[in-house]
Amino acid sequence: MRERVQQGLDSLRRQNGLYLASPSDTYHFIWIRDNCYVSLSKLDQDDDEYEQMYHSIFDIWKKYAWKIAFHADRRPEAVYQYIHPRYTADTLEEIHEPWGNAQNDAIGLFLYGIGTGLQRNRSMLRDTEDANLVRLLIRYLKTLAYWSDKDNGMWEETVELHASSVGACVAGLLAVKPFFDVDFPTIREGMVSLWRLLPQESATHDVDLAQLSLVYPYRLLPKQIARAIVQRVENHLLREYGVIRYAGDRYYADNGREAEWCMGLPWLGLCHATLGNGDAARRYWEWTQRVMTPEGLIPELYLPVQRMPNENTPLGWAHSLYVILDRLVNQLP
Repeated sequence: MRERVQQGLDSLRRQNGLYLASPSDTYHFIWIRDNCYVSLSKLDQDDDEYEQMYHSIFDIWKKYAWKIAFHADRRPEAVYQYIHPRYTADTLEEIHEPWGNAQNDAIGLFLYGIGTGLQRNRSMLRDTEDANLVRLLIRYLKTLAYWSDKDNGMWEETVELHASSVGACVAGLLAVKPFFDVDFPTIREGMVSLWRLLPQESATHDVDLAQLSLVYPYRLLPKQIARAIVQRVENHLLREYGVIRYAGDRYYADNGREAEWCMGLPWLGLCHATLGNGDAARRYWEWTQRVMTPEGLIPELYLPVQRMPNENTPLGWAHSLYVILDRLVNQLP
């Protein structure tokens, strides 16, 4: 099973080392967030695929360095002025159609990936240009006042203050702090904001799948609170084929019922593994296998009434989470 899932993930890889979110027309793009989550499955490999993904993202952003530099000192006034989280697959250009471009979590996640790689002595920075871009991103988050900045969040939807976005920025800044100048008040403001938001994700989302990121990969919360977040997701959002993103989600809603996202299953497994719950981690590992297609592919989601996967199959993000969970489960006693 592991080989088939890995093959499904590898099928999304481009020559530059970046990954399509999915081969479907809907998701035939390069998302910063999706690639950074895919990169987590490359972190322990002996090759340079992990670094290559980040180097390619640096190359994208070098084309827009003027924009990043401008807004590192001047807060964006419109959504399109935020650093874009999604690019064309072939030319790696910004997508100019109206979109929820204010996604601070993608910037925090990128910094987290850079810092994590540096902590493992990986060659994340090729030159001063790469290092300067990291410095600009740090300034950008500070200028945004990310701890109070209302963004579109992980699901690219409602503009509000999201715990998962604030948490991603805190985790990213903490990860790069040993290597770059990050003043403590910038991190402290984020932590204070996060504690004020929890246990909610936002003003309109009491419980949200995105909150699992605070447990894995960021490991930001004390164990007692992390367990409570995981339990709330399980109690309110867990379904037969996956995890709904939040109550009332209309994306691919089926006869009034929310779509069931498959990646929520390995994500819950990784959260339990992080918390030391081996049996639960194995249970979600097995559960994920049951929602795969006969070809060993993990869909984005299942329609809850029709019990059919949507066209975004395979979803790279889901495959990556399963690959990581598979390794952890096979290391359990």
